[in-house]
Amino acid sequence: MREPEDEEWEDKPSYGDDSVPPQHWMEEPRYKQLFNEIEDKISGVLGKGEFEWSDRRVFDSVFDQSTLLALHKLMEGGEIDTLDFPIARGKEAHVFHATSSTGPVAVKIFHTTNAVFKSLSKYIDGDPRFGGLKRRHREIVNVWVRKEVRNLRRCRRHGIPAPMPRANYKNVLVMDLIGSLNEPSPRLRDVTVPNVEKVFNELIKMISVMWQRATMVHSDFSEYNILWHEDEPWIIDVGQAVVEQHPSAREFLVRDVTRIVEWANRSGIKVDVAESLLRVIDDPAPELEPLPGLD
Repeated sequence: MREPEDEEWEDKPSYGDDSVPPQHWMEEPRYKQLFNEIEDKISGVLGKGEFEWSDRRVFDSVFDQSTLLALHKLMEGGEIDTLDFPIARGKEAHVFHATSSTGPVAVKIFHTTNAVFKSLSKYIDGDPRFGGLKRRHREIVNVWVRKEVRNLRRCRRHGIPAPMPRANYKNVLVMDLIGSLNEPSPRLRDVTVPNVEKVFNELIKMISVMWQRATMVHSDFSEYNILWHEDEPWIIDVGQAVVEQHPSAREFLVRDVTRIVEWANRSGIKVDVAESLLRVIDDPAPELEPLPGLD
């Protein structure tokens, strides 16, 4: 079944001049004025939250020219009022607590370095949705963000708890904050759940629904990419999810099931990878109600 998310991606307008050397771009009047307009709105990222980022080099590595232009665009459009403090960081992206006119949101900023580009390749090569895509690393990252948006919507369309994407531009994604007003919900790895067997069965159901109903596989399904919110698991980081036509889809599916089985075994119950995989593939997946917010 063809999903709405399988339609062709529209190219976005390009902002900024890549010919300006990175170390000099802030000297250009246009960018200096732009930065002055949003400086107060992003000042919170330099010293609040779990990660105390007082090192200017860290700021510069995340908030490069393209990223600041993207944030400016999203702020102009009313999607973000302020960027408050970091809540998660990784090799491919950093996530920030932000405030919008409707309340707190999460802002995920993907890095645009060559190292990130290389880490994405195995999830892109062989995916029919990327046919004919130009191989410039910055363009790959920008499309990766749109891929995460579509995968999040695809999950929610099939009733799988995942953040609702609100807006995206270039390498920046704005989505619902899963958590309280001031902090995100913890990862599954950081909590002790009251009923491991029940949670394990729920996670197997999620993988099964993704595979059978949404015809895709998360490809990095583990306790690190699952939030524990209001006594239920929510999945995050779905940018690397691939459709079932991807040549490595079944390999990724086995890996996802294996990781969740390993988590369950460490948490005190005994489950088997082969039996769990058969449940995912052979047992009919339920048809869940879509989550709200979709068109």
